Amino acid sequence: MSFNRRTFLQIGSGALGLAITDATFTKFAFAEGAAGTLRVAIAKPAGNLDPQSHYAIWAIQDLMFEPLVRYGKGGQIEPCLATDWKIEEGGKTLHLTLRQGVTFQDGTVFDAASCKWNLERWLGLDQFSWMNCSKYFQSLEVVDEHQIAVHFKEPPLALMQELSYTRPPRFLSPKSVDANGKFVEPVGTGPWRQISADDTQSVFERYDGYWGDKPTYQRLEAKVIPDPRARVAALRAGEIDLVGGFWIAPLTPVEAKQLEAAGLNVVIDPGNVTLVMAFNPDRTEALKDPQVRKAISIGIDRAAISQALYQGFARPAGNLFSDALPFAGTQHDAPVRDVAAASALLEKAGWTGSPVRSKDGTPLTLEIVVSPDAVPGSRVVAEVIQSEMKEIGIDLIVRSVDHASKHTDMLERKYDLGFFLTYGAPYDPFGTVVALCLSTFKNDVEGKLFTDPANLDPLINAATAATGDQIAPSIQKVYDWLRDNDAIAPLVYVPSIWAHSKRVQGFTSPVTEYDMPYENIVLAE
Repeated sequence: MSFNRRTFLQIGSGALGLAITDATFTKFAFAEGAAGTLRVAIAKPAGNLDPQSHYAIWAIQDLMFEPLVRYGKGGQIEPCLATDWKIEEGGKTLHLTLRQGVTFQDGTVFDAASCKWNLERWLGLDQFSWMNCSKYFQSLEVVDEHQIAVHFKEPPLALMQELSYTRPPRFLSPKSVDANGKFVEPVGTGPWRQISADDTQSVFERYDGYWGDKPTYQRLEAKVIPDPRARVAALRAGEIDLVGGFWIAPLTPVEAKQLEAAGLNVVIDPGNVTLVMAFNPDRTEALKDPQVRKAISIGIDRAAISQALYQGFARPAGNLFSDALPFAGTQHDAPVRDVAAASALLEKAGWTGSPVRSKDGTPLTLEIVVSPDAVPGSRVVAEVIQSEMKEIGIDLIVRSVDHASKHTDMLERKYDLGFFLTYGAPYDPFGTVVALCLSTFKNDVEGKLFTDPANLDPLINAATAATGDQIAPSIQKVYDWLRDNDAIAPLVYVPSIWAHSKRVQGFTSPVTEYDMPYENIVLAE
């Protein structure tokens, strides 16, 4: 098995890194007279908007292309282009009732035929086998004009969550491709229609034929501003209205504090991504001992990390996932730093002496690999931890690498300690658990958080095979094993940060980092 979703994320973030160094993009023009126009910052040009490609900004695709179902707060699956669904035959058949009265932005009717045409663009294809519904796809039938049935070889795990993804499952007009089926223009069923796009901005107008609640304003302009400082300056100057989001135009906590002090509206969402520290027992004998791993974990001051990296906005983590996600498991308080208990554990494990502990003549020296490009601020976190480890007799060496080298090192297990980010909604909990903890799942991008083929794999396999009421207790066994063995050290729940001008009213942060938060906004002119 292979998992390519993260590859696509890294392509995007890599492109962002290149864009930020390109001074030519820092010159941008703003439209005169922004009445009825929401101006949003994006960090790079929107890219190829084909829902079956993997290079565009998700949030831009979200403006135009809709899924069958939407991922709501807490993982609640909500109707969108499908109004009803039934999973039958033990999970092997999905019956969908399609919404009536929907047209694509070019006037094409959305019905079972256009739905089937869209689904056949990706279901069952090898390049999308990282999705269970594509991997196990068997056949598709049109029941009538507004109903289809999808059949699978095996019940797909998290089927309805997968159908809510931004890509590849979202729908485009059959007329938006050429005679060879190649994508030509972005035409969806969503509330926004693209009217122009270049390297400086993408411009959208409200689609008044939209079936659902329409935006209260007529126009949305996504301004390309690669330089983070330029984004902050543009918001302060009133040249843009909205900035933020990890994959759109990220704000650092320091920038958020600055904007807040300047009187701008800053919205901090708890988020649904966790920063986790991984141990690599395959490289260092000391880390095979759960006592050593536990000592390191309780030797870390998570509140200090929250303050140093996130200005206190991040919540210290006691779990792999926060309760913002479905099936997140029993929630525990974050460990409180306890130097005495950590030292006692190391003594019990046979690591003695000072200032650096040793055992059988070997000093307790560990290396943590960080990449500020891959995990912003990770060097700051590593240096905080380095100081804390010194207090309990561990010599921690911090090695900084670039984005590409970090992933190579993680894949090749060239680290003792390292940082991972969980995948977040709508991919979790199973995206992270399977891709980062199941030894038989090929993850060719970032390696593994922790694996144990004999003990952990059977628990994960049981959780992924569970259905109905058995899902929660099955995945809980995975969390319990990780916790009981101190296999990982969750650090903080990463917040989602947005800032907006006074003319933006009714703003709410999006449910996932892949959505554009245009809904509910009213512009005060």
